[in-house]
Amino acid sequence: MTTTSKLYINGEWIATDSTFEVTDPATGQVVGHAADANASHADAAIEAAHRAFPAWAATPAHKRSQMLYKWYNLIMEQRNEIAALLTSEMGKPLMEAKGEVINAAGFVQWYAEEAKRVHGETIPHLEPTKRITVLKQPVGVVSAITPWNFPAGMITRKVAPALAAGCTVVLKPAEQTPLTAVRLVELAEQAGIPAGVINLITTSNPAEIGTMLTTDKRVRKVTFTGSTEVGKLIAKNAAETVKRVSLELGGHAPFIVFDDADIKKAVFGLINSKYRNAGQTCICTNRVYVHKNIAEDFVKAASEEIAKQFKLGHGLEKETTMGPLIDQQALDKATLHVEDAVAKGATVVCGGKRHGEQGFFFEPTLLSGVTEEMRIATEETFGPVAPVFTFETEEDVLERANNSDYGLAAYVYTNDLGRSIRMSEGLQYGIVGLNDPMPANAVQAPFGGMKQSGLGREGGHYGMEPFLEIKYISTGF
Repeated sequence: MTTTSKLYINGEWIATDSTFEVTDPATGQVVGHAADANASHADAAIEAAHRAFPAWAATPAHKRSQMLYKWYNLIMEQRNEIAALLTSEMGKPLMEAKGEVINAAGFVQWYAEEAKRVHGETIPHLEPTKRITVLKQPVGVVSAITPWNFPAGMITRKVAPALAAGCTVVLKPAEQTPLTAVRLVELAEQAGIPAGVINLITTSNPAEIGTMLTTDKRVRKVTFTGSTEVGKLIAKNAAETVKRVSLELGGHAPFIVFDDADIKKAVFGLINSKYRNAGQTCICTNRVYVHKNIAEDFVKAASEEIAKQFKLGHGLEKETTMGPLIDQQALDKATLHVEDAVAKGATVVCGGKRHGEQGFFFEPTLLSGVTEEMRIATEETFGPVAPVFTFETEEDVLERANNSDYGLAAYVYTNDLGRSIRMSEGLQYGIVGLNDPMPANAVQAPFGGMKQSGLGREGGHYGMEPFLEIKYISTGF
């Protein structure tokens, strides 16, 4: 049986006149119905957050911390239920979903601790009869707009530091995956977070509601994860009222393998980076650069490992190791990229096409003989397709890797210490995985990109700063 969720505004669960379907991308079946918010609901949510802000900002940090700890414990207690719900609406294998929920809870735990560590300063003044005091205070109302590929992790990575800092929040999750958000907010309510501090808006009309959340002058900060195209619109909207903006946008990650690298480890790294979540992560590998001396051996080893590792199926089935893409548009893009590459001379080593007739499954794919004029060389696939390029020199591959508007994540495999330093420092990316295919797992690290991959950082103590204003007070006596 499917259930119908409600909006959460000012501490009350509110039904709407209309709802929209939430479907399982593995089967196309309806798994739930979500309340479909309109402009008046969004306005009410913003107003609730606006009115709740003074009291929440004045709540002692240790009390905010205690409530966040309760939220963390409730998420951990319900992690299996949340993971199953997440898999049903998003499609990723259950083990991946469980890992995401634990990671999501980790953000709440981390920021429960960081809430108590917002410190100011006293700075000596040049004048003996004056003192300088520096305070850090919460920004105000925050709009948090989250994506479908990590329906739990992207919520807590934004909402937890906002609450810890003393901000109030209006949360709008992706229309594909609203049910996980509903469950997390239910648990936040159970944790005792006061009315108006968290407000949840689900909608099938993200453009209208998103515009309100990014233009309303009562909102003082917007935090968004999604495409670069939408991120640019949000930045324009926010500029009208000079809001703070955190943007975690698209990526086009290079994965560079030098001829001194351990091929087995590099193949393991590629599989973990490229095919996790069916290639639907912003930091997953998009371009594989392999030194020409080892390219043939690397491609052979990678194709053999792909054949062993992956079984496509419904994420709730125990043997499944790769789920579906999120929708038909994602499936069409993966197909287009493969067909374009083959038409221009690439070879499909394995995979290369849709899997089955039901759901949006695409085979884990490896392409060789890929060149720069192919679409996959410049466009983010966001699917399980790994294109292999070859290179000869360090200088050449660094230039090619940096030749992108994106700068989120990059990967380098080498056993040469000097080269590892030169590449790590030379790559124009906010995150570098040096012999590490999963550099963004830790909640304590600063996550974010350069160039058109975004603004700001999330995670660790860095993740608190975007939600805090700095005020300086000059006192004469």
